[in-house]
Amino acid sequence: MNCEDQVQFLKRVGPVLAKKFARLGIVTVGDLLAHYPRRYVDYAHPVPVLSAPAGEEVVVKATVYAKLGTTRLPGGRTLVKVQAGDDSAPLTLTWFNIPYAADKLLVDETYWFAGRVGGPLNAREMVSPVVRTCAQVKAAPFSAVYPQTEGLSSAVIGRCVAQALEQCVPLPDPLPPELRRRFRLPDKWTAVRMIHRPAGPEEIAAARRRLIFEELLCLQLALTLSRSRGQQRTSAPMEPRPLEPFWASLPFAPTGAQRRAAEEIAADLCRPAPMNRLLQGDVGSGKTLVAAAGIYLAALNGWQSALMAPTEILAVQHAENLQKTLAPFGLRVALLTGSMKAAAKKAALAAIASGEADLVVGTHAVLGTGVEFARLGLAIVDEQHRFGVRQRGQLAGKAGAPHLLVMSATPIPRTLSLLVYGDLDVSILDELPPGRMPIKTYAVTGKKRRDMFVYLDKCIAAGQQVYIVCPLIEEGENTAQGMQAAKTYLEQVAKPLLPGRRIGLMHGRLKPKEKAEVMAAFSAGELDVLVSTTVIEVGVDVPRAGVMVIENAERYGLSALHQLRGRVGRGSGQAVCILISDHEGEAVRDRLRFLCHTTDGFQVAQYDLDHRGPGDFFGSRQHGLPTLQIADLASDTRALYAAQQTAHELLEADPGLDKPEHQVLARQVERLLRRAALN
Repeated sequence: MNCEDQVQFLKRVGPVLAKKFARLGIVTVGDLLAHYPRRYVDYAHPVPVLSAPAGEEVVVKATVYAKLGTTRLPGGRTLVKVQAGDDSAPLTLTWFNIPYAADKLLVDETYWFAGRVGGPLNAREMVSPVVRTCAQVKAAPFSAVYPQTEGLSSAVIGRCVAQALEQCVPLPDPLPPELRRRFRLPDKWTAVRMIHRPAGPEEIAAARRRLIFEELLCLQLALTLSRSRGQQRTSAPMEPRPLEPFWASLPFAPTGAQRRAAEEIAADLCRPAPMNRLLQGDVGSGKTLVAAAGIYLAALNGWQSALMAPTEILAVQHAENLQKTLAPFGLRVALLTGSMKAAAKKAALAAIASGEADLVVGTHAVLGTGVEFARLGLAIVDEQHRFGVRQRGQLAGKAGAPHLLVMSATPIPRTLSLLVYGDLDVSILDELPPGRMPIKTYAVTGKKRRDMFVYLDKCIAAGQQVYIVCPLIEEGENTAQGMQAAKTYLEQVAKPLLPGRRIGLMHGRLKPKEKAEVMAAFSAGELDVLVSTTVIEVGVDVPRAGVMVIENAERYGLSALHQLRGRVGRGSGQAVCILISDHEGEAVRDRLRFLCHTTDGFQVAQYDLDHRGPGDFFGSRQHGLPTLQIADLASDTRALYAAQQTAHELLEADPGLDKPEHQVLARQVERLLRRAALN
């Protein structure tokens, strides 16, 4: 049997069980062997019954004293009890609806029991423990626990893995001997056997090191090869021009980070290959100004630029701001949105086609049919838009191979951005513009709500505007108690506690035109308060909006809370964010306290990554990346950097991985690329 054989041909698997394996992404024997344990049960170091921590997974070594028999319970259920214990305390073992559970246990024999210990110190008990004999523990002192699915337990997966290890021919090794020697890594087959059947923690650590490095190396190679294959000469060649006239035209000094990012973009624009860059910056870090520097350089070289925003109202704001910024140089900005009147749209399309418009701002509809550019050289995608393969194809159809700049306000830790945006160069804005005051953040309970509204009324009287964010649109969406719904909150809380104030409502079920009208009214100062769901997370700048209130703050990840917080503080005054939560969990309180003490989005993102995992930032599938099997982006930073460096060295020496010693590695990388394409 080899790794390419179907898993269903393993003994006692068959087509039915194979379908369940498929739900875990396991089709072949190789897939099964790459389904690594998520943890281990350590039978080699049992704890005394008396000192076993209550409610935690432990292993105890106990001798069976007596079998107490089977009891019939109401409803046809059965209860099996066994009395056991060690020198420290007795232990009652209980199984529900497993009448045969005690059949193989022998009185006066010692066994290892894994499970959760409960009950008082003089009457300790364990429900449905996993049982191991002395021989089983000697053979496998560390028992693997696997990710499972309905109808497919960890025990069944472990049995199939053991069979595969016995019957499968040794796996070919993707890592050349020289690499294994350099990093002191075991060969592939040894690592796979150790990860599944370790003799001790040292073998687990050695196997993990090897498999993590291999996984990250293959991923980096796949990303680099994918990128190089897609490279071509740009259709918009540009010559270097100094950016100092642009900076000098501003009424304020740019940050060092803005200057650095703009120079990186300028260098890319002057290379023969099309730029493919991510501009990543915290809320309010000034990404649009950096983009404007790129637009300025493109215009000096005679090229048009297009900026695509996620909403029409944001597109309008970008157009207005960029017109002011670029006006000293005589550059013309055209706005293109779906709600424009026919005459205005016709005029905009004519200006774009003739080259009269140096910059086109709109939604991604600027790539639609009927929009013809005279000389499109730079495309910029703002905020939440994922500029995917389809849009790139549309862009190529209009301009061949223009330069691409993607902007994101989600501060993704550097380690993560290296991997996820591996097909993009990354520029990071990690400074806020001068004069921006850090937002003060407070966490309070619902008991303080009435006092908070007194404070909000004072803020409104002083000329500030207020956001109030609720997790639901209306009652009945979620059965959880205490969840605030925007519609109910508006009528029963906000209006009674803020009499005479102008209060609006925003949520995702409003039509686009209605959303735009509400947001325009708030932006123009016609509303004092906007009660909303998270649809305002990505929105327009409202300089007078100085207070953000977030109800049920425990419902959001820290990065989401930080994004919402960034909706205020766009002016020069002191902004405040109030997090309301009645959740008593210590982990929730720690998260909210952390947010109260930092305004650095990168620190927030790193905290979220460390405590909640990368899924809070993005799903790997939407980025065309296969799911990682064993590597952990929060903790395997050193391995990631080593893998990146090694990938560059390998491809520099062997660009196509064509050498005989790289053949197995090349096949594995190709499989990864095919998986990514399917995702």
